[in-house]
Amino acid sequence: MSEKNKQRFGLLGRDIDYSFSRAYFTEKFEREKLLHCSYGNFDLPNLDNFKETLQTPHLQGINVTIPYKQEVMPFLDDLDEVSKAIGAVNTIVFEEDGTTKGYNTDYIGFGKSIEPLLHDDIKNALILGTGGASKAIVYALHQMGINTQHVSRKSTATSLGYQELTAAIIDTHKLIVNCTPLGTFPKVEEKPDIDYSLLTAKHVLFDLIYNPTETAFMKAGASYGASVSNGQRMLVGQAEASWELWNR
Repeated sequence: MSEKNKQRFGLLGRDIDYSFSRAYFTEKFEREKLLHCSYGNFDLPNLDNFKETLQTPHLQGINVTIPYKQEVMPFLDDLDEVSKAIGAVNTIVFEEDGTTKGYNTDYIGFGKSIEPLLHDDIKNALILGTGGASKAIVYALHQMGINTQHVSRKSTATSLGYQELTAAIIDTHKLIVNCTPLGTFPKVEEKPDIDYSLLTAKHVLFDLIYNPTETAFMKAGASYGASVSNGQRMLVGQAEASWELWNR
């Protein structure tokens, strides 16, 4: 394969050696015999030199992960309406004219993975964390008609503090989504500071983390009868949606 025919894709983030995307796409390219494609990490300490990254030869598309899902937006030539509404980008497409356009496929991946877990008693959801990933989760849930309430370490005009989560609030919010990094390998013992004893079999706990496959958040929820899921299916869904955008 000559260099001029190779297509390069990659993941933009910070401290992302562990990344799901590189392993997933590398395996996908091998499995589907896409020998003209390669996928690597753009592990940047900041975005000072990001414009140079965009000039990488044969670059066809970029995924974006923490902490750049919001920071990267001003560097792009255009944004689709969904990423504008969410306020975060996780996929960059290089258009035929050489311009860059930002999209968000996190909400697609989350929607596909949460839908089988929903039931009629889920009208409200607690969203733990306020970062870029949480914005896509909120957008997806609103599309499904589910109300959301952010929770963070400190109480703000738009977020409850963990200490404000009463039994009544836990009872009326049957879906709880962890959008924080708490519990990610290697600090697998950590989990969000909620009263897990208030959970019931009607509760669903969804953790965006996928390593470990069963987080402390999930274990605690399951011990009180809640249904639990990690973020693996969401990641696959958003990755495949990104691939579709790159190959329209």
